[in-house]
Amino acid sequence: MFESLQDRLGSILNGLTGRGALSEADVSAALREVRRALLEADVALDVVRTFTEKVREKAVGAEILKSIKPGQMVVKIVHDELVTMLGSEGVTIDLNAPAPVVIMMVGLQGSGKTTTTGKIAKRLTARDKKKVLMASLDTRRPAAQEQLRQLGVQTGVDTLPIIAGQSPTDIAARAVQAAKLGGHDIVILDTAGRTHIDEPLMIEMAEIKRKSNPHEILLVADALTGQDAVNLARNFDDRVGITGLVLTRMDGDGRGGAALSMRAVTGKPIKLIGVGEKMDELEEFHPRRVADRILGMGDIVSLVEKAAENIDAEKAAAMAAKMAKGKFDLNDLADQLRQMQKMGGMGGIMGLMPGMAGMKDKMAAAGLDDKLFKRQLAIISSMTKAERANPDMLKHSRKKRIASGSGTDAADINKLLKMHRQMADMMKMMGGKGKGGMMKQMMGGLANKMGLGGLSGGMPDLSKLDPKQLEALQKQAEAAGLGKPGGGLPGVGGGGLPGQGLPGLGGAKLPGLGFPGLPGLPKKK
Repeated sequence: MFESLQDRLGSILNGLTGRGALSEADVSAALREVRRALLEADVALDVVRTFTEKVREKAVGAEILKSIKPGQMVVKIVHDELVTMLGSEGVTIDLNAPAPVVIMMVGLQGSGKTTTTGKIAKRLTARDKKKVLMASLDTRRPAAQEQLRQLGVQTGVDTLPIIAGQSPTDIAARAVQAAKLGGHDIVILDTAGRTHIDEPLMIEMAEIKRKSNPHEILLVADALTGQDAVNLARNFDDRVGITGLVLTRMDGDGRGGAALSMRAVTGKPIKLIGVGEKMDELEEFHPRRVADRILGMGDIVSLVEKAAENIDAEKAAAMAAKMAKGKFDLNDLADQLRQMQKMGGMGGIMGLMPGMAGMKDKMAAAGLDDKLFKRQLAIISSMTKAERANPDMLKHSRKKRIASGSGTDAADINKLLKMHRQMADMMKMMGGKGKGGMMKQMMGGLANKMGLGGLSGGMPDLSKLDPKQLEALQKQAEAAGLGKPGGGLPGVGGGGLPGQGLPGLGGAKLPGLGFPGLPGLPKKK
């Protein structure tokens, strides 16, 4: 979503960080470019004006600390203002009210209200262990009520039985009553939308609000609509009074201006973002993490959370045991590749790692993209069980058979085997006997650097940490010089400044990822 803005701001700020001293003219020239980048990204004009003025005030009058270059100070100021613009702290759905808590979903037709209703219900049921009732108040759109019923069946969430001919306000009153009688904790009202804002729609919304007395009114807006989304948010807030925003299609290739503007214009927090079509592709909105990503500083906490969700603990334990013995066959390599695919592929992981945003294009140009993973998995799948366990038996005739079975050639198979050999050698080093193995020492060193000493020489089990502990981990990482401009991850070569190339990735593995370095990437010379 923010890629073009990330590239522009990265190159502008990169030009500043290399300088020893900054004049007021340098700051003004950079801010002119920042203003242009934000306007091109579809951020509202008054928001851009306020943003650049605040940055100018702080940058020109800033006391430059002796340990920090002036350019890095400007990057920090821009970062802090971005966080302020997006809302300093992430805000979640407020359930602190007598049951049943009523959540009312509002927005225009086609913004994704019904799908988002299903996603929120699934999230509250699975993560918060709440009993949820969904009710469709959309009597105008054909099969809207049936769509919500099907989503209820798909997610295992209760839906209000459909009674033909009832008005939206009557359905709302019946839903609240049914939730009380059924012992539900939460009732979500999926209201009707229009293709544009009109008076009858607003009157209907106000009437539903009066009848159901919702605790949360969430405006669902399409992140790809740009400037118009800001006017939409303002109108709904004036007439109905919204408590938060949900932005859908944040996985699209829009310019992200709506997300940056809506919080600043309405003063209402963005609570959730839709990042895909599937029912589990809904994320909480963390302003600081989004600002980090926009400025190319990576997002270690989100990466760790993704790892905790997608990595199978039993497989990871089995893998660790194998590593301790220095064993690593092609089945293990296939598992690693599948785990990376689950976490969003090469691009998704790179976008979250400090200083790596600028590497994505270079890697794609070198042919190191997600298509490579698929090709490598196809090659491994075309092998027999014995060949996967013992790659040394792959001679010319076997390679020929595997190539025709996977639609590749002998060169691709040789590349895969070379990569496997390098990783297997690294596993042997890491599983070495000296002082508990190189891997344990490395992770222990990383733990100590992050202020997490006394952890028996290893990293904590990240899958068992709650979000507050993860945030504390991020702060400790920043204090230790990780995940901020000039930081970079230990063992992942080089500083983490936006747009800065990385000399090589053959370094320490990231906590929670079963991966020492990334496959197929050049090591440092």
